[in-house]
Amino acid sequence: MSFFISPAYAEAAGPGGMDPSMFNLIFLVGFGVIFYMFMWRPQSKRAKAHKELLGGLSKGDEVLTAGGILGKVVRLNEDYVVLQVSENTELTFQKAHVSAALPKGTIKDIK
Repeated sequence: MSFFISPAYAEAAGPGGMDPSMFNLIFLVGFGVIFYMFMWRPQSKRAKAHKELLGGLSKGDEVLTAGGILGKVVRLNEDYVVLQVSENTELTFQKAHVSAALPKGTIKDIK
């Protein structure tokens, strides 16, 4: 049966062919660039902005915590911040849990 079908042989790659190892290297570099652009760079920007937010906190600032609690900064030290959440209630949080600084006058019920 094989005498009716002629065998087919692969042709050697000519000058237009790309080396498979070069293709793998280009693919790996492309993947690294995509990883950097979509994951590493935005995360480092967010971390830098959060660090600047925490560094700029001062007494009297109005903030939002990661848990959704609004409060006015009463005291702060290197690691912790004390927020006044109502007239007679103060809560202590780690500084890292402050997620946003609010504009002055956002919280009007605390006196």
